[in-house]
Amino acid sequence: MSVFSKIYETDLLIVGGGIGGLMAAISARQEGADVLVAEKAHIRRSGNGATGNDHFVCYIPEVHGDDMDVVLQEFYSGLAGSFQDKDIVRRNFAESFERVLDWERWGIPMRPFGYWDFTGHSFPGRPRIWLKYEGATQKAVLAREAMKSGAKIVNKLSIVDLVVRDGRVLGAVGIVVRDADKPELVAIRAKSVMLQTGSANRLFNSVTPGWMFNICRCPSDAGAGRATAYRAGAKLVNMDVPYTHAGPKYFSRSGKGTWIGVLTDYHGKRIGPFVDKPNRECGDVTVDVWTSVYSEKHKDGSGPVYMDCTQTSEEDLAYMKWGLSHEGNTTMLEYMENEGIDLRKHKVEFSQYECNLRGRGGIEINAECETNIKGLYAGGDDLGNYHASVGGAATTGWIGAKNAVRYAAQIAAQEAVEDSSEAQWLADFTSAAMSRVDGPTWKEGNVALSQIITDYAGVDIRSETLMLAGREYLGNLKRKFLSTVTAPDTYSLMRTLEVRDMLEIGDVIFLGGLERKESRGHHKRSDFPFTNPLLSDKMQTVRLVDGQPVVEWRKRH
Repeated sequence: MSVFSKIYETDLLIVGGGIGGLMAAISARQEGADVLVAEKAHIRRSGNGATGNDHFVCYIPEVHGDDMDVVLQEFYSGLAGSFQDKDIVRRNFAESFERVLDWERWGIPMRPFGYWDFTGHSFPGRPRIWLKYEGATQKAVLAREAMKSGAKIVNKLSIVDLVVRDGRVLGAVGIVVRDADKPELVAIRAKSVMLQTGSANRLFNSVTPGWMFNICRCPSDAGAGRATAYRAGAKLVNMDVPYTHAGPKYFSRSGKGTWIGVLTDYHGKRIGPFVDKPNRECGDVTVDVWTSVYSEKHKDGSGPVYMDCTQTSEEDLAYMKWGLSHEGNTTMLEYMENEGIDLRKHKVEFSQYECNLRGRGGIEINAECETNIKGLYAGGDDLGNYHASVGGAATTGWIGAKNAVRYAAQIAAQEAVEDSSEAQWLADFTSAAMSRVDGPTWKEGNVALSQIITDYAGVDIRSETLMLAGREYLGNLKRKFLSTVTAPDTYSLMRTLEVRDMLEIGDVIFLGGLERKESRGHHKRSDFPFTNPLLSDKMQTVRLVDGQPVVEWRKRH
């Protein structure tokens, strides 16, 4: 008798019910496909867009003109820089306005002031590509539309592994975490699969290490898409150069491009070259292009660095606070009000946040959102060679789902996955972890993992000896953790499986860092302190071949 309490069959399995996952569900249902969305939390409040967003990167011809290349060039000089494949960028920007119109039609205010309002994240005198909108209700609206479309939603379902045979995905296995004492093991037979699980967080120490969930992205996005794809044989790309966000010190909140002020030092002297007074249209783009300014100035003693809004007009301050509220920063705004922090009088210290892989370091796709595994697609923050925040999640979800449905139409029938080796591993691991009386918990494993990666592959410095030692320590941790961890309840089991994914991703970070023999961005090697121009148009991929990691280089498309 099968240990799986439920077996589903579907044309398309979408892993993750965030912005990208819900857009994929709506798109696939428009094509008439059977769709199952597996969401670890609940689609009403899950993912990086759970509490809102106020910027949607896009190309609108009536605003930007007929030459999309001007907008694309601006995009390449911004947040994600060269870690993009240009054919994918072009494909998504070409459809971005259609997705904006979809959101507006469904009830998300995309022009709350009656016009297309492009502000923030911009260089003075250059095209502005970040559309300002009211995103506080975006998840509720998209959840409603996904359910209205007829997509089957299974909340509290955490996907643990994909099942791939002969280079083709057959489905997945996972656990339902509704019952606190007894997890349900679930198998999904699927003709195609799309991964939309979000960022890979909690890999590095947070800015407040004692509180690992104090991070500016969804703390439950622990890299499941990357890890499951990697174990299945898919390529991961750009895993070697991490990204760091920035914002109010210790608060770890997104929204730095929403602030209307000037970055200054303690004495009020401006830090960046872009603006010398608050600029509502542009903000101070220094926060985007020099994210290490905060740590660098702290180390050399010339810090702290402040966001100075003391010269910002009352009208622009109101506009800024409105944007921050739709970005999901309501608790921070309430804190400032309760503590009497007046932005016309008080500067706000900014800092660099912990490393993450958002914007780079993820699954490799082509312009149709296909991976190198037949039937496996990916989008949103799971990607390593395209990233455009919430706008990118919307477009890749839409594009990828339509292609996944076309692929599924060629498959005669779903195949069994409940008798796979992945299913057996999950059953055995669940039984062992939940039956142990003594042993480390997921928290101990997570803290140890984050400490190792931060110390030996962090943003301060990397070297061959540091990364070799770190990878060895991480391997020892993985072996001991998986063989001794105790998970007394369903919640603990879910977090334990997240740590398993992070251990997998951590190893890839070390492998990639060792292979990149140069310094680039936050990958700073003391033994290779220069930037190698021969690698400027190259991307690094890592995949498993016969159980062994293979690191390769390819030209950027």
